Order: sequence, then C-alpha cells, then structure tokens
Amino acid sequence: MNIVATLYEVLYVSTLAPEQPLSVVADIARRARQVNAELGITGLLIFDGQRFCQQLEGPQKAVLKLIERIRNDARHVNIEVLHHGPLAGRRFHRFSLAFSTVEDVDALARMEQLDGDAALAAFEVVRGELVL
Repeated sequence: MNIVATLYEVLYVSTLAPEQPLSVVADIARRARQVNAELGITGLLIFDGQRFCQQLEGPQKAVLKLIERIRNDARHVNIEVLHHGPLAGRRFHRFSLAFSTVEDVDALARMEQLDGDAALAAFEVVRGELVL
C-alpha cells in the first residue's frame, strides 16, 4: 500500500474559550505533541493570543478522529474547518506538532474569512513568515 496516497489534511481555526487562561495554551501544545506522535499525525499550531490555526496531516482516519476530538474540547470555541482533503506529501516531516505564535494579530482573523484553497494559500504565507 502506498502510504502517501492515504495522507489527509485538515486546516482549521478556533478561538480560545473565554474562560480559559492563556497558560492553557502550553498544555494544549504539549498534549497535542503526544497525541499526534501516537496517531502518526504531523502539523503546525499557530496562536495569536486569541485564535488558533492548525494544519494537521496524516492518515485520514486518524486526522478525522483528531479533529472530532478537538471539536469536543471545551478549551476551543468557534471551530471552523477551512480546508480538508487528500495530501500528496507531508509538509512537516520533523514535527509531531510545531508550535508558534504570530506577531501579525490580524493574520488569523483574515484567514478565518477564507476557505478551501484560498485558506490554504493564506496559511502557507503565514507559515513562511514563522521561524520554526
């Protein structure tokens, strides 16, 4: 079986739940690294102080299971999938989860208004500006 053919990606945005302290973000990233490694998922989580944007990539079944888990996580609200679909090859070979903050606090808000290929292209621009 060709493992590349089974890769799937999801790009979503969400907002940190209002009652959650900022300190929970480190816990989210730490736990996500563990879970992603167990599931064979890689990706990037970006946080702007209020919003999350995450790209997940890996086996389709695992990615879909994880996004459902995220939807049920009370630390996130307003979860919106911007893009999903098959992926030809991983973008994040070295990370179970790369994590970064973004200085342009409006970047994720602008991305939240997009979907499909436009959202993915905007994500790639933001990703290109990060030091990983």
